[in-house]
Amino acid sequence: MASRYDCTDPDGLLTGMRLARAALGRGELVVVPTDTVYGLAADAFSASAVQRLLDAKGRTRQSPPPVLIPGPPTLDALASEVPQQVRDLVDEFWPGGLTVILRAQPSLDWDLGETRGTVALRMPDSRIALELLQEVGPLAVSSANSTGDPAAMDVDAAERMLGDSVSVYLDGGPIEVHDGFAASTGSTIVDATGLSTGGKLTIVRHGVIPDDEIARVVGADLVA
Repeated sequence: MASRYDCTDPDGLLTGMRLARAALGRGELVVVPTDTVYGLAADAFSASAVQRLLDAKGRTRQSPPPVLIPGPPTLDALASEVPQQVRDLVDEFWPGGLTVILRAQPSLDWDLGETRGTVALRMPDSRIALELLQEVGPLAVSSANSTGDPAAMDVDAAERMLGDSVSVYLDGGPIEVHDGFAASTGSTIVDATGLSTGGKLTIVRHGVIPDDEIARVVGADLVA
């Protein structure tokens, strides 16, 4: 049976984080607040945990989850190449609502699904999520909802959709809606895999960071 902890209370945060770490270590799922939506998290290096995440959402391996990381140093550990344009974007928008698709290190011992050798990486601007990431390392995280439903903006919505497929729910209160965006708007996703071969960076999902802000940083290297 799932457990839920009020992370706005110091005791609830302490207990919830301890049990979330333990659950992730067992290959189980945890719901955690981020800066954009509530996320459904699994150990990125456990193939069975990632499959459990996909099953809980009703997704196939053709929809691999992005990976949340605790900071830019992990970017270099997980990506085989980080172009300067990506470093400029990360300097500007991390922690925050920017996800970057890069070529993954070929030596990584993980299975996120049909990634075609890429990985989508983000450093969230969330105290709870970052604390968990700093303690357990990279997490495969997708929005905490059933496929086809709006992403959860509070833990109640996540629990209604995911139920006992999740071991621990970390309740950080409602997610603040970004100015100018509808509730459940996710991160802006950019594909940087073409930069190394002379191509341009492409916006593949329009999210909480406006396109013109991405263009301001990378200029002519962007295809919107």
